[in-house]
Amino acid sequence: MQQDHLAVHAVTKSFRINGAAVPVLDGIDLSVASGQFLAVVGPSGCGKSTLLRLLAGLDTDYRGEIEHDGARVAAPSLDRGIVFQEPRLFPWLTVEQNIALGLLNVSIDAAARRRAVAEHIALVGLTGFEKAYPHQLSGGMAQRAAIARGLVNRPGLLLLDEPFGALDALTRQQLQNELQRIWSHEKTTMVLVTHDVDEAVYLGDRVIVLSSRPGRIAADIEVTVPRPRERSDVALADIRSLVMDALEAPRAIASITVPVGRPIAVPAPQPLREKVAV
Repeated sequence: MQQDHLAVHAVTKSFRINGAAVPVLDGIDLSVASGQFLAVVGPSGCGKSTLLRLLAGLDTDYRGEIEHDGARVAAPSLDRGIVFQEPRLFPWLTVEQNIALGLLNVSIDAAARRRAVAEHIALVGLTGFEKAYPHQLSGGMAQRAAIARGLVNRPGLLLLDEPFGALDALTRQQLQNELQRIWSHEKTTMVLVTHDVDEAVYLGDRVIVLSSRPGRIAADIEVTVPRPRERSDVALADIRSLVMDALEAPRAIASITVPVGRPIAVPAPQPLREKVAV
């Protein structure tokens, strides 16, 4: 039985702007099983990226509890990798040197370090570009290197903050396919924040929908479509419709499992977070 790898209890976060408290997240409760791929969507300003920073330990000024493998998240950790929208590669370092930064504080010998870097360069499809510098890479290739850097020390949790948001549509789809393949290979627990509903449904085991600021969980939708997935799958289109309905009327859906091959009906409005059977 899968154990909760990541647990968030009653997390509330505010920022102070001009001396006034501005609520960003309100009462977030969720759990993520080991090896699960969780996608988080919501309108701009609802606190998606803020939530990811809290999960990473980059911001600890909040109320509530966040636990990773049973320990409170109180600071950044080697066991939690993060990939941002921009690759953030050092321009004076090669691809292999940038990826090796993920092992900077890991106690392994030089040979094991080289093997790990080579394995992850191959994993993201950059074999042959080990000695290339960031300015010699396309945007998609640079983001592949960033993903490899996030995975190279084999973290228990990989956090992805709109990693494909700045890419063109074709490159974005290609990297979504690659990320699906990498997740299937590595079985790393992943949490993806995205504005793209199609991306969330295509990649996620579950899709969490946040309401407008302050962000609250308006829906928790399980995606039961088998992998590898086809974008043209009718079941994915049905689940996408549920996510869109939750975004447009976030109190209408609370927790929904969509079995493959069954007709889907959008339920009537219910109190926030109430279970709805489909």
